[in-house]
Amino acid sequence: MPRNTPWWRDAVIYQVYIRSFADGDGDGVGDIAGIRSRLPYLASLGIDAIWINPWYVSPMADHGYDVADYRKIDPLFGSVAEAEQLIEEAHRHGLRVIPDIVPNHTSDRHEWFRAALAAGPGSPERERYIFREGRGPDGAEPPNDWQSCFGGAAWTRLEDGQWYLHLFAPEQPDLNWEHPEVRAEFEDVLRFWFSRGVDGFRIDVAHGLIKDPELSDLQPGQEPRAEAGQQPVGHPYWDRDEVHEVYRAWRRVAEEYPGERKFVAEAWAPDTERLARYVRQDGLHTAFNFDFMMTPWDAGRLREVIDTSLASLGAVGAPTTWVLSNHDVMRHPSRLGRKVVKQWVANEPYRPEGPLDLELGTRRARAAALLMLSLPGGAYIYQGEELGLPEVEDLPEEALQDPSWKRSGISRDGCRVPIPWAGQSAPYGFSPRDATGEPWLPQPTGWESYSVEAQTGDGSSMLELYRRALHLRREHDALGEGDLRWLDAPAGVLAFSREPGFACVVNLSSEPCPLPEHEAVLLASGDLEAGRLAPDQAVWLRR
Repeated sequence: MPRNTPWWRDAVIYQVYIRSFADGDGDGVGDIAGIRSRLPYLASLGIDAIWINPWYVSPMADHGYDVADYRKIDPLFGSVAEAEQLIEEAHRHGLRVIPDIVPNHTSDRHEWFRAALAAGPGSPERERYIFREGRGPDGAEPPNDWQSCFGGAAWTRLEDGQWYLHLFAPEQPDLNWEHPEVRAEFEDVLRFWFSRGVDGFRIDVAHGLIKDPELSDLQPGQEPRAEAGQQPVGHPYWDRDEVHEVYRAWRRVAEEYPGERKFVAEAWAPDTERLARYVRQDGLHTAFNFDFMMTPWDAGRLREVIDTSLASLGAVGAPTTWVLSNHDVMRHPSRLGRKVVKQWVANEPYRPEGPLDLELGTRRARAAALLMLSLPGGAYIYQGEELGLPEVEDLPEEALQDPSWKRSGISRDGCRVPIPWAGQSAPYGFSPRDATGEPWLPQPTGWESYSVEAQTGDGSSMLELYRRALHLRREHDALGEGDLRWLDAPAGVLAFSREPGFACVVNLSSEPCPLPEHEAVLLASGDLEAGRLAPDQAVWLRR
């Protein structure tokens, strides 16, 4: 359907976790060749763009989020020439391409950090990062009490006695964003990739670039490891006001190029009003709505998050971007597949209560997909979500590779297992038949039923539900950007209309509920029973 607004305001963007999407060269790790081979599949889903997790040269201490060279592709994934081919081919399929950019920190193998180590204390090279003397009589204590998001202290001491800051792994030293060379370098990196045709960037840790210049200790109420979503305003390193100067400059860079280039921020903020500051008209274009993702399966709580998000972001003229899962969190069929679905907080593992009821979780995941895709604004789909993949909760310890696991016992690998494409046994089409390497994380037995091959053409499958929903979303004038109006509904039921002529009903109660007046059922997450919607199901209606 033709749109009169910029594409990014209501785009559905598919997240490609490159290591686990498709392996083109048979080494057991996904790559650009694999993505290129699956572009017809991606186009057939009905998405608008793909977001690709970091593909730059990296020692892989944090699976690419430790970047050693922002202008080169890691040989594990391909080359810049292959990236340019991918961008061109994706555009021919009607898909835009949005790579990740990691501005908070570099790899400790980046040439800047190597130069800083070689130059020594007090050198200009060290001013690009955050080096400090330690506390105590001999400087043996860290400069402050900040803690790494991966566990342990956020400071590492060098042999020359100075300490450097790393809010994540020691291999990821934080940059000093007060330094003009840092700002100029990243603006040049943006231009490097924009000139090669990328359509935007997802910004990693967008809320963390600016630190309190005094490097003050955490105050009461400022938890050492929790992200900005749980912090009061004025935190020493999360969501500081000065960060918006950076993004105003980035917006100006994006506007140098044709084609409505866009940014999406991974920005954790204390509330939606603070989040809206990232997406003002002279700032970034969109930001992930993590509040929606973290809300329990409860009609009242979800309605509150939807209303607050739409109001706060709408007040600055920005669209809301909805998300259910990503590469850092437990997959939502497993989160929702418990009798008790808890509220959870950023940067903490979701600790489910009780045994997994995957049938329940899958039923709720189907309903959640229809809810998300019918809300005003844009949406993100994490690879394998459209297949109904659950979290792999029983990976053997010897297989775990997440640096967070090594430092704190928390692993995100369960949502990163390579996805199944075809066949009856591992690697389920992830790698070619003549592959020489095993998948970098082991795939469970029994995943053949989740594969693209098994689900294609099966009208009851999760994949076909997503395909129908995404194509209806493109075709129906009411979906995408716009407003919603809540309808009267029984307790535990969400019901809203969108004009022209659309309604969505989601039953989060324990009893079947009647449908509002309608002309036809457009799509349902499960079978309707005598015109009633069963618990944990959703329906799209033509009114």
